[in-house]
Amino acid sequence: MGIQKFIRGILMYRKSARKQMVEQFERIRDNPKPKAVLFTCMDSRVLPTRFTQSDVGDMFVVRNAGNLVPHAKLFGTELVVTTEPAALELACVVNKIRDVIVCGHSDCKAMNLLHAVRTPEEMMKTPSSPLRQWVSRHGATSLTHWEKFEASGFKAPLTFNLGSKTVVTHIDPDNKFEATDKLSQINALTQLQNVASYPFMQPLIKTGEMRLHALWFDIYTGEIYYFSQKKGAFAIVNEETSTDIMDEISAMYIHSEKAVAA
Repeated sequence: MGIQKFIRGILMYRKSARKQMVEQFERIRDNPKPKAVLFTCMDSRVLPTRFTQSDVGDMFVVRNAGNLVPHAKLFGTELVVTTEPAALELACVVNKIRDVIVCGHSDCKAMNLLHAVRTPEEMMKTPSSPLRQWVSRHGATSLTHWEKFEASGFKAPLTFNLGSKTVVTHIDPDNKFEATDKLSQINALTQLQNVASYPFMQPLIKTGEMRLHALWFDIYTGEIYYFSQKKGAFAIVNEETSTDIMDEISAMYIHSEKAVAA
């Protein structure tokens, strides 16, 4: 029944949403202005356009196993160059997008695997597996951060260089999440560091024109968390916290506008 579900969905789309979507395409066809590029996981439970309520033309979405962005030092070292750096350049250089988001999530199968392959026994299993190679290579720094965090009893703060500033970070300070979910949050921040490693990003980040953000989606509760650099922690986004989060983001925009004016 797999693909048949989607064929039926296409027929429903033709009856209900196609006309409206074509009208939206017409409005933005010659001048699309995406507001962000979002790197997230390919997990079928993660629906970023739904939980952000974004629309046609609002953002670029790049998906892979584990929302990983290869570090610039690894660029071109693989048999096949990965698409993530190209997507980043297309978004931020060609389309001049100035907000980059990395979104992780709970019960991430790629992070569960990364957590497992840290043991020598697991590392010896199916060494030719593309998935194991992918998460081991591009999640290695995330795992190093996590192991340091684990050694402290999941209590010590971690430090991340998020572009133009170093942020002392408290991962899951209330100890609500599983160890692998803590790794997922650490990984989202680590991938932002990787985003900042590309030479074409660094001048924009240094001047403050480029803004880096992390989100984290709890698939069991449907809650979304935004990484607050001010608080150094992932903060739940709801009616009570949204004003503080929006004020923090607004301050980033003001800084960006001053940088552009200068």
